[in-house]
Amino acid sequence: MTNQQLFIRKAIKLSLENVQTGKGGPFAALIVKDNNIIASGTNLVTSLNDPTAHAEIIAIREACKILGTFQLEGCEMFSSCEPCPMCLGAIYWARLSKIFIASIIQDAAEAGFDDLLIYSEFSKQIHERKIPMTLMPQNEALAAFKEWKEKRDKIRY
Repeated sequence: MTNQQLFIRKAIKLSLENVQTGKGGPFAALIVKDNNIIASGTNLVTSLNDPTAHAEIIAIREACKILGTFQLEGCEMFSSCEPCPMCLGAIYWARLSKIFIASIIQDAAEAGFDDLLIYSEFSKQIHERKIPMTLMPQNEALAAFKEWKEKRDKIRY
Protein backbone atom coordinates (compact mmCIF):
# COMPACT_ATOMS: atom_id res chain seq x y z
CA MET A 1 0.00 0.00 0.00
CA THR A 2 1.37 3.44 -0.94
CA ASN A 3 1.64 6.37 1.45
CA GLN A 4 -1.07 8.13 -0.55
CA GLN A 5 -3.43 5.20 0.01
CA LEU A 6 -2.61 5.22 3.73
CA PHE A 7 -3.24 8.97 4.00
CA ILE A 8 -6.61 8.83 2.20
CA ARG A 9 -7.69 5.89 4.34
CA LYS A 10 -6.74 7.87 7.47
CA ALA A 11 -8.87 10.79 6.25
CA ILE A 12 -11.78 8.41 5.65
CA LYS A 13 -11.33 6.90 9.13
CA LEU A 14 -11.32 10.37 10.72
CA SER A 15 -14.51 11.32 8.85
CA LEU A 16 -16.26 8.20 10.17
CA GLU A 17 -15.01 8.83 13.73
CA ASN A 18 -16.28 12.40 13.47
CA VAL A 19 -19.79 11.17 12.70
CA GLN A 20 -19.64 8.57 15.48
CA THR A 21 -18.53 11.12 18.11
CA GLY A 22 -21.18 13.64 17.03
CA LYS A 23 -18.66 16.46 16.61
CA GLY A 24 -19.81 17.31 13.09
CA GLY A 25 -20.42 16.14 9.57
CA PRO A 26 -18.80 13.22 7.73
CA PHE A 27 -15.73 15.08 6.52
CA ALA A 28 -12.02 14.99 7.35
CA ALA A 29 -8.81 16.25 5.77
CA LEU A 30 -5.07 15.84 6.24
CA ILE A 31 -2.24 18.13 5.19
CA VAL A 32 0.89 16.19 4.24
CA LYS A 33 4.37 17.48 3.50
CA ASP A 34 7.29 15.25 2.55
CA ASN A 35 5.20 12.17 3.39
CA ASN A 36 4.54 13.42 6.93
CA ILE A 37 1.14 14.42 8.27
CA ILE A 38 1.47 18.05 9.30
CA ALA A 39 -2.14 18.65 10.35
CA SER A 40 -5.61 17.18 10.27
CA GLY A 41 -9.09 18.55 10.52
CA THR A 42 -12.61 17.27 10.84
CA ASN A 43 -15.89 19.03 10.24
CA LEU A 44 -16.78 20.90 13.44
CA VAL A 45 -19.59 23.09 12.11
CA THR A 46 -22.22 21.98 14.62
CA SER A 47 -19.98 21.54 17.66
CA LEU A 48 -18.37 24.99 17.21
CA ASN A 49 -21.49 26.70 15.82
CA ASP A 50 -19.24 27.90 13.02
CA PRO A 51 -20.35 27.46 9.39
CA THR A 52 -16.72 27.87 8.27
CA ALA A 53 -15.40 25.02 10.46
CA HIS A 54 -15.07 22.59 7.57
CA ALA A 55 -12.44 19.87 7.76
CA GLU A 56 -10.27 21.39 5.05
CA ILE A 57 -10.34 24.86 6.65
CA ILE A 58 -9.47 23.43 10.09
CA ALA A 59 -6.57 21.44 8.57
CA ILE A 60 -5.27 24.45 6.61
CA ARG A 61 -5.37 26.70 9.69
CA GLU A 62 -3.52 24.12 11.78
CA ALA A 63 -0.89 23.43 9.10
CA CYS A 64 -0.22 27.15 8.64
CA LYS A 65 0.15 27.60 12.38
CA ILE A 66 2.54 24.62 12.66
CA LEU A 67 4.63 25.63 9.63
CA GLY A 68 4.56 29.35 10.48
CA THR A 69 3.37 30.42 7.05
CA PHE A 70 0.19 31.39 5.23
CA GLN A 71 1.10 29.44 2.11
CA LEU A 72 1.32 25.67 1.95
CA GLU A 73 3.30 25.18 -1.24
CA GLY A 74 4.78 21.70 -1.34
CA CYS A 75 1.95 20.33 0.79
CA GLU A 76 -0.77 17.95 -0.30
CA MET A 77 -4.29 17.57 1.03
CA PHE A 78 -6.04 14.25 1.52
CA SER A 79 -9.76 14.85 1.94
CA SER A 80 -12.59 12.42 2.53
CA CYS A 81 -14.65 14.36 -0.02
CA GLU A 82 -14.26 16.80 -2.88
CA PRO A 83 -14.03 20.26 -1.29
CA CYS A 84 -16.97 22.64 -1.21
CA PRO A 85 -16.60 26.07 -2.89
CA MET A 86 -15.42 27.74 0.33
CA CYS A 87 -12.80 25.08 1.00
CA LEU A 88 -11.69 24.98 -2.62
CA GLY A 89 -11.12 28.73 -2.46
CA ALA A 90 -9.07 28.32 0.73
CA ILE A 91 -7.04 25.53 -0.89
CA TYR A 92 -6.15 27.79 -3.79
CA TRP A 93 -5.32 30.71 -1.47
CA ALA A 94 -3.10 28.41 0.63
CA ARG A 95 -1.34 27.25 -2.56
CA LEU A 96 -1.53 23.55 -1.80
CA SER A 97 0.27 21.50 -4.43
CA LYS A 98 -2.20 18.65 -4.84
CA ILE A 99 -5.51 17.32 -3.52
CA PHE A 100 -6.51 13.69 -3.17
CA ILE A 101 -10.20 12.99 -2.56
CA ALA A 102 -12.10 9.88 -1.53
CA SER A 103 -15.57 10.92 -2.75
CA ILE A 104 -17.15 13.58 -4.96
CA ILE A 105 -19.71 16.34 -4.45
CA GLN A 106 -22.51 14.18 -5.83
CA ASP A 107 -21.83 11.66 -3.04
CA ALA A 108 -22.08 14.46 -0.48
CA ALA A 109 -25.29 15.74 -2.10
CA GLU A 110 -26.90 12.31 -1.71
CA ALA A 111 -26.15 12.57 2.01
CA GLY A 112 -27.76 16.03 2.23
CA PHE A 113 -24.72 18.26 1.62
CA ASP A 114 -25.57 19.92 -1.68
CA ASP A 115 -23.05 22.53 -2.82
CA LEU A 116 -24.46 22.80 -6.34
CA LEU A 117 -26.53 25.88 -5.41
CA ILE A 118 -23.37 27.70 -4.35
CA TYR A 119 -21.48 26.66 -7.47
CA SER A 120 -24.37 27.93 -9.64
CA GLU A 121 -24.40 31.28 -7.84
CA PHE A 122 -20.88 32.13 -9.05
CA SER A 123 -21.97 32.51 -12.66
CA LYS A 124 -24.82 34.91 -11.82
CA GLN A 125 -24.62 38.69 -11.74
CA ILE A 126 -24.40 40.02 -8.17
CA HIS A 127 -27.97 41.38 -8.24
CA GLU A 128 -29.38 38.03 -9.49
CA ARG A 129 -28.02 35.82 -6.70
CA LYS A 130 -30.17 34.14 -4.07
CA ILE A 131 -28.61 36.51 -1.55
CA PRO A 132 -28.45 39.71 -3.61
CA MET A 133 -25.44 41.99 -3.34
CA THR A 134 -25.75 45.74 -3.64
CA LEU A 135 -22.73 47.76 -4.71
CA MET A 136 -22.37 50.72 -2.38
CA PRO A 137 -19.67 53.46 -2.19
CA GLN A 138 -17.23 51.81 -4.59
CA ASN A 139 -15.07 54.90 -5.17
CA GLU A 140 -14.41 55.31 -1.44
CA ALA A 141 -13.52 51.63 -1.12
CA LEU A 142 -11.01 51.89 -3.94
CA ALA A 143 -8.78 54.05 -1.70
CA ALA A 144 -7.70 50.96 0.25
CA PHE A 145 -6.75 49.17 -2.99
CA LYS A 146 -4.81 52.22 -4.17
CA GLU A 147 -2.91 52.39 -0.89
CA TRP A 148 -2.18 48.65 -1.06
CA LYS A 149 -0.78 48.97 -4.59
CA GLU A 150 1.52 51.79 -3.45
CA LYS A 151 2.65 50.12 -0.22
CA ARG A 152 6.33 49.26 -0.59
CA ASP A 153 6.68 46.91 2.40
CA LYS A 154 3.60 44.76 1.78
CA ILE A 155 3.73 41.00 2.09
CA ARG A 156 2.19 39.62 -1.09
CA TYR A 157 -0.14 36.66 -0.95
